[in-house]
Parts: sequence; C-alpha cells; structure tokens
Amino acid sequence: MEKLPSQQQVVLLASPGAGHLIPMVELAQRLAADHGFAVTLVTIPGMSNPATEAVVLSSLPSYVLTAVLPAVPLDDLPSDIGFGALVFEFVRRSLPNLRALMEDASRGSVTALVCDFFGTSALPLAAELGVQGYVFLPNSFAMISIMRHLAGLHGDAAAPGEYRDLPDLLPLPAGGLVLHHADLPEGFQDRKDPVYAYHVEEARRYGRANGFLVNSFEELEVVMVETFKRDAEDGAFPPVYPVGPFVRSSSSEEADESGCLEWLDRQPENSVVYLSFGTGGSLSVEQTAELAAGLEMSGHRFLWVVRMPSLDGNPCAYGSMPGDKDDPLAWLPEGFLERTSGRGLAVVAWAPQVRVLSHSATACFVSHCGWNSTLESVAAGVPMVAWPLYAEQKMNAAILTEVTGVALRPAARGNGHGLVTREEIAASVKELMEGEKGSAVRGRTRELREASKRAWSSEGSSRRALGEVAGKLKAALVNGNGSAP
Repeated sequence: MEKLPSQQQVVLLASPGAGHLIPMVELAQRLAADHGFAVTLVTIPGMSNPATEAVVLSSLPSYVLTAVLPAVPLDDLPSDIGFGALVFEFVRRSLPNLRALMEDASRGSVTALVCDFFGTSALPLAAELGVQGYVFLPNSFAMISIMRHLAGLHGDAAAPGEYRDLPDLLPLPAGGLVLHHADLPEGFQDRKDPVYAYHVEEARRYGRANGFLVNSFEELEVVMVETFKRDAEDGAFPPVYPVGPFVRSSSSEEADESGCLEWLDRQPENSVVYLSFGTGGSLSVEQTAELAAGLEMSGHRFLWVVRMPSLDGNPCAYGSMPGDKDDPLAWLPEGFLERTSGRGLAVVAWAPQVRVLSHSATACFVSHCGWNSTLESVAAGVPMVAWPLYAEQKMNAAILTEVTGVALRPAARGNGHGLVTREEIAASVKELMEGEKGSAVRGRTRELREASKRAWSSEGSSRRALGEVAGKLKAALVNGNGSAP
C-alpha cells in the first residue's frame, strides 16, 4: 500500500464494481482540482475486473493518488451468499487494512473519509480516528429515503429474527411517487434475504454520518432535495448534498474497435436508437430474440451493444466471464443482421457510451436504467426507453417515468417484470421517436440537459453544494477535530 502524503487530505473508499468507481473518480477530481485537497482514492481488489478498473483509474490526473488495499480472505463464506452481501463483506473485512493506510499519514492530516453506499461500516473508523465521515451515493436520493425507512422500521434493538419487510406500497418524497414492493432494489424485498441484514445495519449507521454526497442535481430530484434540506435544518437527519451529475469525461482517444462512431457519422441527425444494458446486464435467450424482432418491426435505425445472453434467466451477469470464443452475435435470430444491414449495427459487448450518447445521430436510449447510464443520457439530452433488469434499476425506472418524465417504459408480461414482446418493443421505440408522449419526454430531457449543465456552472447548485462540504472539511481541520462546526 502506498503511504499517504502528510498534508490536508480526503480519503475516498470505493467498493468493488466499475459502476461505483466511475462517479467516485469524478468526485476525487473535483475535490482535488476545485478545492485543493490531497485526495487518495482507495480500491479493494477481488470482485472487479482488473482491466476495467485500470481503465477507469487511468483517467485520474497525477495529483489524485490511488491505493489498493490487500486482498482479504473470503473462503469461509457460503457459496450462495449473493453479490450484494459479498460486497459488504469485502468492505467490512478490509477495514483493518484501511486503518493501517490512514494511520500511515501524520496524525490530524486526514480531514475526512468518504465511503460509498456499501462502505458505511467504515464510519465508526472515521469517528475513532477523529476525522469526518461522509457517505457518497452513486445513485439517487431515493436510495437514502429507502434506507431511512428501513432504519425507522427496525430501530436500534431489532435482531435479525425480528426484522420486518418494507411495506408493499412505499411512499417516497419524490413528487408523490409510491414505490411498489416489486420495484424495490434487490436485497430490500425480503427480510430473509441474507443481504437484508447488511442493509439494516448500514441504515442504522446513516444518522451518525457527517453528511451525504449524492450523484444527482437539484432540478432532477426537486422534491427529494427540498425534503432532505428541511430534515437537516430540523436536525432530523444529516445534511444531504446533491453534487452531481458525475458523468465520465468522454475521450477522443478512447478506442472504438467496433467502428460504431464512424457508423453514426453516416446516419442522419436524431435517427438512431441506441441500446445497451450495462456491463452487468444480460437478457435471456428468448428476450434477446424478441428484442431483435422488435427492432426489426420498428423500422428505425439502431446501434445495439449485444452481450452474451443469460442461459439461466439471471439478468445480472456480474461474476460470469464469457469465454474467448463466445460470440453474442451468434445468438441473434437467423438472418437478422442481414435483413437490418444498412440501418442497424450490432456490436459486441461494449461501445464508447458517453460519445455515442453525445453524437448528433443518437435520438433515444433503450437503457437498463443504471444510474451512471441515466445521468449520461440526461446530460446528453437523450430520452430513454426504461428497461430495468436488477439492483436498484426498477426503482430508477419508476422515478424516470413517473417523476422526472425523461423515459417511457414498455409493458411486460407478469406484472411488468416478465418478457417484453416484440410488439411492445416496436411500439415503445416508435412512440419515443415519433409519438405525442415521446415528444413530451424529448422536451423534458432537453430541459434537464440544460439544467445538468447549469448545476456545474460557476454559480451552479452542485458546485455550491460541494463547495459547502469542502468548507466544512477545511474548517474541521483547522479546528483540529473531525466534527463539523
């Protein structure tokens, strides 16, 4: 492990996963470049793809340091522990190594530890070392709201055997949104799920944080922002700061091995439907075939990032590594590529998404509603067809369709969570590209694109919010303690 410099510094602890790391990289750069902190971004090996993580970290400037904690043993855990619980265990077991790293610095030089959603087990360590402890949410305000409900439901005394399920209809302070139980993030739906106990313990620690940084901006979640602001003023909850959107900077040097950008250059303006389900999303074989047929029926141009289908129906592909000879395109319907040649392009596994969404030819985004992808789409002014798969994506889809108005959601069999038919796919694409509802969504997305730009302008709301946090961190260091003044 690298030693930390003995000067004003903020330590950022990222939990495993590129989706968690990407926005934290952007936060690290802001704290260093805009506010003069010596920032060290700490990662934990063992669950992330090292090559992917290296690419993300390579965008950091030299003045932001990185440190990799030693690997921790996990062989005593049950084989079916689940992804979420495994991430929590990775972080919890890495705390002694994090302590050693922070104690390498001269005492008093670290002013704050910022952990992400999976890392609040580090908050007691921050308090013990006399530094401020903040939580960074790489997703929306809604996640904090759910965690508050969870803590309120259980208090400090309830034991695992006494845990209760969240209600079937959960109201959120998000413009009247009532979240259905099936749309809760995974791990929150069943008190018997092993990860549920981790969430309860994490939620209980929220009230002891000095504050929260959320990868969002005021105009995107107006009611949520105002609700948390009032609660902080009343002393009911720590302050919550919207400091986003943190969108990964596009690079003209980013490799485009598929040639999709050159293909987009040849397409008319606002004519292409872009489809991608993230690095961890996977459709079933049947759903892949229906999506192909739906695109063909729609008649619109498309750019589709095709991943290997799920053979067991699991929509989350994290932890499954395709073989060198695996070809996702081989699973597309026979003749599909030939029939759509000229107006469609299917590429394998990856595309330079920020650049694709920013391209003038891209008109809409069929998305899994991961929060990073959501913010990239909003920042580019590209409306979405919401197609959530796992994690908190169904909650995000509900917010995007029912509150912010930047997406349409196709109907699916089985209470909205089963197969999406080719007819529904074609209808959704046509509506968003051509229809009256689609026109309203396109207009709202353009409004939020401008709002996202204003958030990080010289007097923007997110710039001011992060400036307020930086001021508190510097004041705490001057005062010689980790408590906010």
